[in-house]
This record gives sequence, structure tokens and C-alpha cells, in this order.
Amino acid sequence: MYKTSALSFLLPVLLLPTADAAPMSGEAGATDPLPNHARPDDSSSASPGFPRTEGSGANDAPLAAFSEIAATSGLDFVHFSGMSGAFYFPEILGAGGALFDYDQDGDLDVYLVQSHGAPCEPTIDPNAPRCPAQTDGREPLRDRLYRNDLVPTEDGGRRNHFTDVTQASGIRAAGYGMGAAVGDVDNDGWPDLYVTNHGPNQLFLNNGDGTFTDITRKAGVEAARWSVSAAFLDFDRDGWLDLFVGNYVDFSRKNNEECYAPDGSRDYCSPLSFRPLPCRLFRNRGDGAFEDVSGRSGIIKDYQGTLGVIGADFDGDGWVDIYVGNDGRPNQLWLNQRDGTFRNEAFLAGTAVNMDGAAEASMGVDAGDFDNDGDEDLFMTHLTEESNTLYLNDGTGWFQDRSIATGIAASSQGYTAFGTNWFDYNNDGWLDLLIVNGDVRVMANLNRAGDPLPFHQPNQLLANVDAGTGKPHDRKFVDITSRAGAAFTLSEISRGAAFGDVDNDGDMDILITNNNGPVRLMRNNLDGAGHWLGLRLLDTSGRDALGARIRIVRKDAPTLWRRSRTDGSYASSNDPRVLVGLGSADKVMAIGVLWPSGRTEEWKAPKGEYPALDRYMTLREGTLVSDMSSPGPVKPERP
Repeated sequence: MYKTSALSFLLPVLLLPTADAAPMSGEAGATDPLPNHARPDDSSSASPGFPRTEGSGANDAPLAAFSEIAATSGLDFVHFSGMSGAFYFPEILGAGGALFDYDQDGDLDVYLVQSHGAPCEPTIDPNAPRCPAQTDGREPLRDRLYRNDLVPTEDGGRRNHFTDVTQASGIRAAGYGMGAAVGDVDNDGWPDLYVTNHGPNQLFLNNGDGTFTDITRKAGVEAARWSVSAAFLDFDRDGWLDLFVGNYVDFSRKNNEECYAPDGSRDYCSPLSFRPLPCRLFRNRGDGAFEDVSGRSGIIKDYQGTLGVIGADFDGDGWVDIYVGNDGRPNQLWLNQRDGTFRNEAFLAGTAVNMDGAAEASMGVDAGDFDNDGDEDLFMTHLTEESNTLYLNDGTGWFQDRSIATGIAASSQGYTAFGTNWFDYNNDGWLDLLIVNGDVRVMANLNRAGDPLPFHQPNQLLANVDAGTGKPHDRKFVDITSRAGAAFTLSEISRGAAFGDVDNDGDMDILITNNNGPVRLMRNNLDGAGHWLGLRLLDTSGRDALGARIRIVRKDAPTLWRRSRTDGSYASSNDPRVLVGLGSADKVMAIGVLWPSGRTEEWKAPKGEYPALDRYMTLREGTLVSDMSSPGPVKPERP
């Protein structure tokens, strides 16, 4: 069942020698009212709960340089959950956000998900006054949309400036927010927005004039339970984006249980205390409405309480599959049967549980080719007493848990992780990992110390380096967090992570959302890194070709495989553009694309005529060769 490969037209190249809510303006709390915690000293034995994780090879890994620019660039959003000591389960799991170019002006805008109507000081004290639904006499807090205006600087560069355009946009997302997903549902070239909630979800149609219209009921995609992550993908290859919605558990205030930590203090319950909810698969009919095909497709047969979702072609047959991360229950690998149905092959493929046969928490999930062997590998984030998991794909859809061998297990001990992404922070051609952390249960050491929010943990940056075995695809990960800049000294309750090049300078920046805390925007400042090429892929309708696979053949360097997508991470949506780090290679010999429709195209550089690098290009289905011959825009300089 795993043997057919739609990528066979690309494989011979591998054998070539050269291709081996924010407070309203003026409201209290609009400027970081919540405590920011310094990262504990990893070298100290007195470190309060965070182990030293930097392993062998950390000092040899390339440096990283990130700066936190959210507040200075106009992102004044602060998340509130309504945490009031009642330990309602949804309080600790939100929320995410999105990076997307809603106004199609060439730069990434920001959408941030709010969970509560009032800016209440969060507390775990059960005797504290209850947080009201909203502040009396004022509009409740809501999700926020920020427009990115890249401002020219005197030295010819650009800097980010974000403007809150929520009111003008017409977006009225007032639910108890969880996450966001982005995709063009009507093929008009303008990205639309889906917001997941505890309660009815919402679909906002982009009108192309800076405004959005709520079409949820017309489209039929409410899925009114508790949804966290969602993904847009074209599972039937009909040219219209379908929607997979990951539903979690059946929680309400009425069935809230009293759960306790080992020391006898009140704490949040496990998801196993609640009944899991079935996920939903909505097929886009192309007429403005979706059809619920959850039953007919087979995905409703097995449901386990979903937090993370990613769509990718895991078995190489050219059809998108769906991987589902379930909290405390076995994960699912829904293989596309190419007839409108899916079959769960997670146990057979080796991705349902870890190497010990145990189901894990599975909050965040991402897929990418970290070892540059041409297939999609999987990465999962988990709870403190578990280790994060790396599943290595053998190219046919069979996976092996390589968490220990790659250093992933050791680096994740002592952390509860959520959002994550395979991304090449230094453009060396190898995908690294960003992991954002924050506990879901009261951390006893912080609680004893009187910490008002005893859930916070530092985030991590792991560099992908040579494993030293002499085998070209053997890689390992080393924790270089302490060498990544001041932006990584914060310890917060991080949840979502969205990735994209917000300043269009050719390196990946990171949007991090925090539970009961301010948003963070990590700008990548690593000048002098490898060459790069940014690709926006459009299908025949002119929308972003989510799911398109790209092969980049470099001179005297391994071939790279990347994918256009917005899904993955946790409750967040990413830049659909493909930013390819080329490392030391200064020439691209060929580019191949396997489009979601099944069509394949390939461009080969005429002798001595290589494409200009360090720039963004747009490639259209059916015109790849002519698009590659276009000179394209030049790279903007960093401010």
C-alpha cells in the first residue's frame, strides 16, 4: 500500500553527483502587564525545574540571533484566558495566531486569537473573585488583526510597523478562541480565515478590499464543540481547498471535575477525564458551501481528542494524507485512498505511539524533510515527563521513532511543549526546530515560590547538525537556546508558533503566542547566512497552492525538498511561501514542482544561465518554465 510514488519523475536527480485579545487602545494592560520571567541559569544546579539541555555539539552549531520586536513594532496584543481558580480546562490551552498577507501587498500581516472578554489578572487561587465575562461599560476584548506596513528606513532598508485594523476589517470573533487556519476557500486569490473556538467556529471570507464577511452558517463549517487546530488541504484534488477540523474533548462548566496534584493542591484535569470529540472533514463544493464528509470519508470511525493537525503526502503517492496528534491517546495517520476515503494506518506505520508503545500528549505537530532524503518526517511535542518525538520516514510511509538517536529526547526532558516548526533559521539547507513551552499543570516549585502563574517555561531552538557517522543523511539536534539572543531569555506560557518572513529579508521570523501574556515577534537577525530563494506557488486559479512539493537541485550540494503549507505547529497558521535556505551553494541547477492537482513541472537552468538568488519569485502552475526565466524582484535590504 506504500509502494507507489508520484515523485518518481524527480528521483533520478538524487543520483546526480551535484545533487547528492488585545486590550483596546488605552485599556489597562495594553503594554505587558503580566510578569516576564528571566530564563533560569542552565548551568546552575539550583535551576527551578529546567534542566541543562545543551548537548554535545552546541558550541559547534551556527549562531542564531533573534530580537523580540512585538511591542516596538505595534503588536500590543495581550492574551487573557479568564483564569480564576476554577480550573476550567480551556483556560490553559489557548491560544494561537496566524501570519498571512490578507491585503495582498506583499508582506505578512498578523491575526491573534483572544480567549476571554475581560482583561482580568489571571490567578489559580480558588478564593479569588471570578473574572466577569467582560468589563462593564466597555467593548469586550476580541481577536485582533494587524496590518503590516513595511516602513522604508534612511539606509534603504525596511522595518516592521503594525496597525490594528480589526474594527475596519469587519472581523467580529468574540468566541472563546483557540486557534486560526488560513486558506483561500473561494479561489479568488485572497486568503480567508477560519477561527477555532470552545464553541462554534467561524469562517471569515476575505472580500479583497480590506474587509471580511462571516460566512460560517452559509458555508456549514461551525463544528460547534471544542476545536483547537484546523488545516486547509485539497484531499480530493478537485482544485478547491477542503477543511479538516481537529476537535478535542467534551468539556463544559457543568462537567468540570475537581482534580488534584500529587501534593494535594487543586490542578487542571487530564484530557482523559473527558469524552473525546470526533474530528470533522468538510469537502469544499466550490459554490460557497462545504459538505460534511466526516462519516463517508471514514475519519469519524476513530476519534481520540485532537490537538495537532498536519496535511502532507506521507506515502509518496501524490495525494495529501492527514496526521492527527491526540492528547494522551494514540495518534492517527489517515492515508488518502484516492477515492474520497481515508484509512488510519498509524499503528502499522509506526506513528500511533512512541518507541515504548505509549501514547503521548501530542500538542504540536509538524512534517518536513529534516534529513534531506526526499520524504516527510514527523515531529511531535509532548508533556514534561514525556519526551518530544521524531518519527523518521523511510520514503514509503513507514516510520521509526528516532527521538533518542537524534538528541530530541534529551533536549525535551523537563518541558511541556506546544507550537513547533521545522525551519531553517540560518539558511544552511538543513531544517532546524523551534519549540515553544509552557506547562498545563501547576509547577510545584514555582507555586511554592509564590509565582502567580506557575506554568511558565523557556522556549528552545534546536540546530540540525551532522551526526558524525559519515552517512550523508544522519543528523542530530543540539540545543543552542542560550546562544540565540536575548529574545530567548524569556520564560512564559507559550502556546502557538507561526513562521514566516515578516520583513521580507530572506530569513524566517517567528510569531509566538502566550497564554495569559503578550504576543512575541522574534525577528531573525542572522546576517551573512547562506543564500536563499523564496517561492510563492500559485495554482491555475491563482490561489496559494497549499500542498505543492518543490525540489531544488543545487550545484555541489544535496537536493532539497520543501512544501507550501499553512498548517502544522499548534493552533496557528504559517506563511504559505516557501523559503529555501541554500547554504554554501551559489547556483540552482533545477526546480521541480509536484502540484496538488497531480501535475508535475520541471525547469532546468540553461548552461551558464542560473537564476538570481536572494529574492522572492512567484511560480504558477502551467507556466513554471517562463516564471523561472523572469528576473523577479530584488532582495530588500535589512534595516
